Amino acid sequence: MRIFLACLLAAAAAPSSAQDAERGRVLYETFCMVCHYERVHERPRERSVVKSYADVRKQAARWSERTRMRFTPEDLDDVAEYLNRSHYKFQK
Repeated sequence: MRIFLACLLAAAAAPSSAQDAERGRVLYETFCMVCHYERVHERPRERSVVKSYADVRKQAARWSERTRMRFTPEDLDDVAEYLNRSHYKFQK
């Protein structure tokens, strides 16, 4: 039982590196939807520049720079996670 509690405490204290899709949704709706709406992500795959999960992240970073949003790497990870879960559904 002590080992289990020690593991549980260690896991709770460790920083999370997982992307937060809900936080990404809030960031996207707050900052990205000012210029476009979500249907832009519903283009046919053959017409889209986004072909992989890495491309989702790359495009989020690209537009962050172009619009001077200054998202942190964690922000970009979260937005990419949200977009992938809600629209693209690529394997990581």
